Amino acid sequence: SEPDASSFPHGGLRSTFEARGYAAWDPTSPAFLIKREGAVILALPSVFVSYKGEVLDKKTPLLRSIAAVSSAALRMLRLLGNEKATSVWPTVGAEQEYFLVTEELFKRRADLCEVGVTLFGAPPSRGQILEDHYFGAIAERVLAFMEEAEQELWQLGVPVRTRHNEVAPAQFELAVLHGPAHIAADQNQLVMEVLGRVAPRHKLRVLLHEKPYAHINGSGKHNNWSLVDSEGTNLFDPGKTPASRLRFLVFLMATVQGVQRHAGLLQAVTSGSGNDRRLGGHEAPPRVMSVYLGASLNHLLDNLAHLELGPDTSLDTLDLGIGGVPVLPKDTTDRNRTSPMAFTGNKFELRALGSSMSIAVPNAVLNTMLAESLDDLSEKIEQRIRLGKERDPAVLEVLREIIEETKDLRYDGDCYTAAWANQSKACGLPSPTHAPAALEGLVAKSTIALFERYGILTAQEAEARYRVRLDQFVKTVAVELRVSRRMIDTQILPAALEHQQKLASSLREAGALLGANSDSLKSQRTRLEKCVQAIDQLYGLSGRLAENESVLYDESAVKNRAWKAAEIVRPLLDEARAVCDELEQYLDARLWPLPRYDELLRLS
Repeated sequence: SEPDASSFPHGGLRSTFEARGYAAWDPTSPAFLIKREGAVILALPSVFVSYKGEVLDKKTPLLRSIAAVSSAALRMLRLLGNEKATSVWPTVGAEQEYFLVTEELFKRRADLCEVGVTLFGAPPSRGQILEDHYFGAIAERVLAFMEEAEQELWQLGVPVRTRHNEVAPAQFELAVLHGPAHIAADQNQLVMEVLGRVAPRHKLRVLLHEKPYAHINGSGKHNNWSLVDSEGTNLFDPGKTPASRLRFLVFLMATVQGVQRHAGLLQAVTSGSGNDRRLGGHEAPPRVMSVYLGASLNHLLDNLAHLELGPDTSLDTLDLGIGGVPVLPKDTTDRNRTSPMAFTGNKFELRALGSSMSIAVPNAVLNTMLAESLDDLSEKIEQRIRLGKERDPAVLEVLREIIEETKDLRYDGDCYTAAWANQSKACGLPSPTHAPAALEGLVAKSTIALFERYGILTAQEAEARYRVRLDQFVKTVAVELRVSRRMIDTQILPAALEHQQKLASSLREAGALLGANSDSLKSQRTRLEKCVQAIDQLYGLSGRLAENESVLYDESAVKNRAWKAAEIVRPLLDEARAVCDELEQYLDARLWPLPRYDELLRLS
């Protein structure tokens, strides 16, 4: 089909007058029916390209990456003696975190309506301080919403498996069964759409922003990624035979090597305006890429020179010493909630993704970087075999090289600590401070070489995506600025001025009754001075925001505007927020014009 592509973000790939685009059905993704009031719509998952053939969508790179990693993985499997497998597929299980808010309160906040985030809000009285929400019962109205959303998703062929409270109040999560990566990407898009469509029927609204509320957990999208061959074997499963363990080590270390080579690219595809607010705390990983393998695996790798690939030993167990309670099998490693890329038994969990993002591009990157590593490892092993070395010793020799090369990237500790920040900096791991800096990874020489080697994107298409992402960042910050100014000027300042007038009137009356040295009078005077100072600050900040709005629309390159948005405008917005949040905490509650966090986070 030929839809109009003139308004589609293109990053400079075409001129305004070049409007034609092409959509083609991806027959490997199941078609489905969407039921609406009085209509049934046939939906065909499709790819989308320009008139000249440039890739405009997120699905085409993902499909190309699947072909690349399948080819590279089969090459490695053949080298390791597997003649049965005919294909390899990356599989993904995506977890989706989100917040719910009462619709009536949502509509009373311009920031939630316009940008899906609270631009102002003092810390809630309770919040998640008691840490009792995660394992608490799901509220009835929320459960009713979840059940209806699940019914719709099942009808669309989306196998929803898990539902539960998340850590923060009013935060929840659902997860879909693992499936082929491209189908998982389609299904996650449907999850986000269905959640948003069903919520208003229950007088709720869904917030997919990565950090809709300050002071509590943000929302991510944990991307559980693995490889499965046509025989049903998970290539990240260690297995119990020497051959399976050798295969496991090869695919494991190829992935670690890929992350090290393309850490900047992974940072780029997981960065964004919302994720800037989330990364680095409250169970969200920091920007610096590292890989968590766990003590057992790292011990094995560090001692590979003396490794004997013998039969597997039994797992450790946990005996609770309680009659009637069975002995629990214990995994060989714990989970590291601060690591951006954690190995969790038979898969890697990419935890850096934000809740509003598509999983298509990050998985395309994971697939392609693994394809590159596998091909390079295959070449090195084949070279050694041609020189007369036996296969297994050749494989182990190459593995030892990678283990040494990637030792700085493998980190099992707390990634929030200053110790890791200092260590990663000393090792030269990339550490961008905001999304515009991280997005440089999309156009790095190593990225272009990777994409062009496997036909994922051309240099021009990668550059276009870089420009589009920068432009989206600038425009998001611009909307935040406009909404902030409007809320300050038309809601918060008027309320503060009215509060100031009441304090001044009360002070005059108290002075006449109590005298100048009264403790009550001194306290009221202090509060009035504090209010006057805050109002003065807000007038100044509103003016500075107005003055700096122009940097978001000047004639400079989009890169310059994005950096100014991150380094000039965002700090100003934070400064204005701090003053408003302080005002909220002592302003007359009857005058404060916005629903507070205590209200927004209450659903039962």
